[in-house]
Amino acid sequence: MVIGQGKVGGAMNGIKVAAVQASYHLMDRDRTIARVDELCSEAVGRGAQLVVFPEAFVPGNPLWIDAYPIWDDDDAWFALLAANTVEIPGPHSSQLGGIARRHGIWLVVGVHERERHGGTIYNSVATYSPEGELANLHRKLVPTGSERTVWGMGDGSTLGVVDMGQVRVGGLICWENYMPLARFHQYAQGVELWLAPTFATGDGWIATLRHIAQENSMYVVGVNSVLHADQVPAEFPDRERLTSSPVFASAGGWLEAGNSVVVDPYGKVLAGPVRQREEILVVDVDLDLVRTARRMIDPVGHYNRPDIFRLLVDTEPRQAVVETRLTIPAE
Repeated sequence: MVIGQGKVGGAMNGIKVAAVQASYHLMDRDRTIARVDELCSEAVGRGAQLVVFPEAFVPGNPLWIDAYPIWDDDDAWFALLAANTVEIPGPHSSQLGGIARRHGIWLVVGVHERERHGGTIYNSVATYSPEGELANLHRKLVPTGSERTVWGMGDGSTLGVVDMGQVRVGGLICWENYMPLARFHQYAQGVELWLAPTFATGDGWIATLRHIAQENSMYVVGVNSVLHADQVPAEFPDRERLTSSPVFASAGGWLEAGNSVVVDPYGKVLAGPVRQREEILVVDVDLDLVRTARRMIDPVGHYNRPDIFRLLVDTEPRQAVVETRLTIPAE
């Protein structure tokens, strides 16, 4: 494991954050949660107070959805995914909270989440406090393309931000970051540090995160997984068919190549992008720099025109059943 170090300056008013680019155990929830614990220990050894993991890290990317035509002989793979989801609340969510508590950190981790009696899986990001409590759960609003074959859609009730005391933290998952109104809704809640766990690769994605950093004069952390075909175990169902997909043929065996980066409020890259290796990027988030940058651009303050533009957001949860009692007036 290589640990990188980005730096903003000396004494700071803020928090030290670690972006963990690492490999998961594909479709193995328990071993991957143990990996989260191990990686948190490394990050804490570097002084991290907030540790951030990639999109759907537990139990990993359903790689087959982009490797073959949709629903093309993927039943065994999907069954393995469904069996390794994280129920929130539930025992595996409690394990993740316990990791945060033992290490005394804020923990942000992408999970495949399922309600206890539900069949739909959500691409979610869970945030746990240093006390081990679930502080926030965000479900991806719009799965992209083939992702819709494995994930349902979230609603406006999970678009809150987390006040960690030292810093207000928000963010969106992968291509949700291309939803300007979702971004603005969180900006209006005072976000100073933006987290973007993702599968997205390439320089275009780095440009996106640099734009978002400047748009709201804030720090942005993009964090990816990395996985090589050699890391897929021999007993994985139909392993050779998955790892030999033409989609991966030109990538030198990398099923996920990584693309993690940290950007400051002026759009400057502080650390990364890191590709084709595991690495933990550790940076200081200095709120004085955020405030200085917002002298020029504050998109929900002096750089806004609420007399012209207004955003309406529905934050009610969209439940399948809403129970009510019919009262019949007495005659």
